[in-house]
Amino acid sequence: MLRISALILLLAAIIAPASAGELDDFVAAQMESSSLPGVAWAVVDGDAVTTGADGTADGERDVTPDTPFLLGSISKSFTALAIMQLAEAGKLDLDQSVAHYLGDFAGKPAGPITLRQLLSHTSGLSTLQGNSAPPETEALSDAISRRAAWYAQQEPAYAPGTRWEYSNANYLILGRVIEAVSGMPYPAYIAANIFQPLGMDASYVSGDGEHTGLAQGYTPWFGSFQPTGAQWAGLGSAPQGGIVSTASDLARYLQMMMNGGDDILSAAGKARMLEPASEVSPGYGFGWMLDADEGSAYHTGMSPGFETIAAMLPGKRRGVVALTNGTSGMGFAETTDLRLGLVARALDLPKGADTGSTLRKVNFLALAAAPVVLVLAMIWAWIRREALSAKRSTAFGLFSLLFPLFAMAAVAWVCVVLIPQMFGVPISTLGLFQPDMALLLKATAVLGLLWAVVRLALAYGAGRASA
Repeated sequence: MLRISALILLLAAIIAPASAGELDDFVAAQMESSSLPGVAWAVVDGDAVTTGADGTADGERDVTPDTPFLLGSISKSFTALAIMQLAEAGKLDLDQSVAHYLGDFAGKPAGPITLRQLLSHTSGLSTLQGNSAPPETEALSDAISRRAAWYAQQEPAYAPGTRWEYSNANYLILGRVIEAVSGMPYPAYIAANIFQPLGMDASYVSGDGEHTGLAQGYTPWFGSFQPTGAQWAGLGSAPQGGIVSTASDLARYLQMMMNGGDDILSAAGKARMLEPASEVSPGYGFGWMLDADEGSAYHTGMSPGFETIAAMLPGKRRGVVALTNGTSGMGFAETTDLRLGLVARALDLPKGADTGSTLRKVNFLALAAAPVVLVLAMIWAWIRREALSAKRSTAFGLFSLLFPLFAMAAVAWVCVVLIPQMFGVPISTLGLFQPDMALLLKATAVLGLLWAVVRLALAYGAGRASA
């Protein structure tokens, strides 16, 4: 009997999630091997909460579990929760069209989209559309209303309800629905109906004009990090990515989502949020990503200068939050291993191997080398200008002079249009998240075209000089 008990205890020790000390050691090792400025984390195990932090908030203040971070897209879960509260209060119907609640959408292409489709990212609005709202509306006091009206004019990229595609536009529109139905500004509603009842005293909505103290954000800069400029997220990004919170406050939030009770939302409402929204959306509920194999619900967040993750195992009432004030670079200065490693260790989940790290490094180094190669090519063209001039005498030679101009125009399009669109953003937005990569893309586009023009100029200039 004693042997059996000892075996059970041994197995429990093997499969148990990491202790607070082990998490501290893991974070310290990750921070030492990277240039990440700071991190705060919290682990929830039923009613128990363990927190930790490491690094700097702004170069002067140490990060603590009570340091405010910009949450990025974890904010969507708050917007979804608010919509569910209003639905339970009988103030809206999830299967009603957005045009029913927002007059700007009446008779417009996006008008027939339902609230359920917005919640589940099946509205037909694309990722690129969701990242393309006019930037000048970001900080205005009526930014949510203005941006919703702008989206009302957009033709959905796909028929609503036919496919899943993540789009910030969905939750910006839902933020406006909250304002219209509740009669309260979005920040005021979230504060009164979520933050205050849960005791999330350090949390607020970015752009509310009343709070400061946010950790300094840092973006990648050629293998290291540099401070961002002014805080990027204003009120116009609040419903989809602009909530500010702390590790300690988010622990309270996760406890509420997993407690199985009726409080600021019914237990049934919470369960609905953590279930697949539809057949078209098997891996997304209302404001939460879902993994059926793990039984987990989670959401990541990325804003210029911040990367975050909140994850739960609702069936076990275990959760974890990891907040960093650095945006990952391309292969270098990445926060992924730290954030996902914390989640895996805290929740005792397998962490998949990052098989793409080497390729990302190679791609970034190749992109960094391209401007240097193009400058060297222009120098070489100057040295070989007489040979370039001789090319004018044959048809093939003329082709070899003209073809690079068209080829470099195509490369420029790939650099400033296609590659940013692969990330779901215009290049101006990519520059907010990864300024080093955006700079290299622009430099490659400009120098490639310049090289082609210089070759032509030297070919014809050298010819005139010889004549």
